[in-house]
Amino acid sequence: MLKAGAHIEGQTIAPDDWDGADLADLMLTDCVIEGGVFSNTVLEGARLKRCRLIRCRFSHADLREARFEDCHFTDAATRTGVQFAFTRLEEASFLRCDLTHARFDGAELYAARLEDCNLLGASFPRSSFSRAFGPKAVRASVAMVGCNFELADLAGARLPGCELARSRFRETDLSGADLEGADLTGADLFQAIVDGARMAGADLRRAEVSGLDLRRLASYQDLKITADQQYRLLEAMGVDVQPD
Repeated sequence: MLKAGAHIEGQTIAPDDWDGADLADLMLTDCVIEGGVFSNTVLEGARLKRCRLIRCRFSHADLREARFEDCHFTDAATRTGVQFAFTRLEEASFLRCDLTHARFDGAELYAARLEDCNLLGASFPRSSFSRAFGPKAVRASVAMVGCNFELADLAGARLPGCELARSRFRETDLSGADLEGADLTGADLFQAIVDGARMAGADLRRAEVSGLDLRRLASYQDLKITADQQYRLLEAMGVDVQPD
């Protein structure tokens, strides 16, 4: 039976009734949970390392400041990912985790950090990366660095000024996303869907921009690129760039 503050190592934990349970500061190392349902569960400050959470669902759970290292959230046999439904993930961190096909539905991700994670086919419908600090002061903050978002759905995501460096967005749906002022240095945007996306002031230096048609963007003024990138952007717009 899981309980707040417990430290469990190397165990296969059978699904239990964790509805509304207080599991704050729980520490799991090399553990396996299959089919776990965490509804209204408090996991604030939890620490999970090298754990496998297969076919698990977090619904209205509190995972603020939780930390996941080298964890696997995907059932490879059924291609089923973890579900975070209306879950609080503010200041949570996922480091080197497999989040393939994960669904963040209405999740609160302000100041969360995802680093070197696999988010192939992940989706973020209705998720928020922002926090209001007053009637007119809303700030977005999230770091998703070195992650694989290939085939993921980030349509409409509001990520102005956020850290997205070195992440792979190949064939990612970024339509209507707000990426103004975002750090996209070294990112891979090949064949990304960017219709209506806003990229004014974004930093795309060292990014893969082949095929990125600026005409499809809602904004791109003050976009930061290097001299060699300008030719690939012009070619994507149908300009025949000839050598001197």
